[in-house]
Amino acid sequence: MTARATLGLLGHLWDRIERISVGLLGAFALIIAVLQVFGRYIDPAHAITWAEEVIVYIAVWAVMIVASDLVRTNGHVRPDLVLRLLRPQTQRWVEVFNCLVAIAFTAGMVWYGWDVVDTAVLFDQRSSSDLQFPIWIYYTALPVGGVLMLLRYCARLFRYLFAFDPRIMTIGHAIEHEAPADLAVPPPR
Repeated sequence: MTARATLGLLGHLWDRIERISVGLLGAFALIIAVLQVFGRYIDPAHAITWAEEVIVYIAVWAVMIVASDLVRTNGHVRPDLVLRLLRPQTQRWVEVFNCLVAIAFTAGMVWYGWDVVDTAVLFDQRSSSDLQFPIWIYYTALPVGGVLMLLRYCARLFRYLFAFDPRIMTIGHAIEHEAPADLAVPPPR
C-alpha cells in the first residue's frame, strides 16, 4: 500500500469516527430529552432536573467535532463568490492564505482553550445544577475541536502547496461529478 493510499484510508477513517461520534452524541441528547419530557409530563416525581444542561454540553461537543468536517468539505464561511471570479492559480494562493490564517486562529483556540480548561480544573468549577458536572469536561470541547480543525487546515495547506490540482481543487472550476476538493486525493504524477 502506498503512502498516498494509507493517508487516504486514514482520512476516511478519521471522517467516519467524527461522524459516528457526532451521531452518537446526537442520539444520546435525544434520549435524555425524551426521558426528560416523559418524566416531566408522565411521572413528575422522577423527572430529571439536569437534562437541559447536559443536552447543551452534548450539543457544544458535537458542534466542535463537526467543525472539523466543515473544514474538509469547505463548509465554513468563505467568500465563494469572490473566489469564483479568480483564476485557478490565484484561487490556490488565496486558499493558502486562508489556511495560514485559519491555522493561526485554531492554534489560538487550542492554546487559550487549554488555558480555560486548566483554570476550570484549578478552581474545581462545577455546574450549579444538582448534577454538579465538572465544567472542565465541557470546556475541553474548545481545544479538542481546535486541534481537529488545526489538523484539517494543515492537511489542506499541504495539499494546496504540494499537491494542487486545479481540476478538482478550485471553486467553480471542478467537474460536477468529482469529489469535493478536500476529499479527492490527486493522482500520482
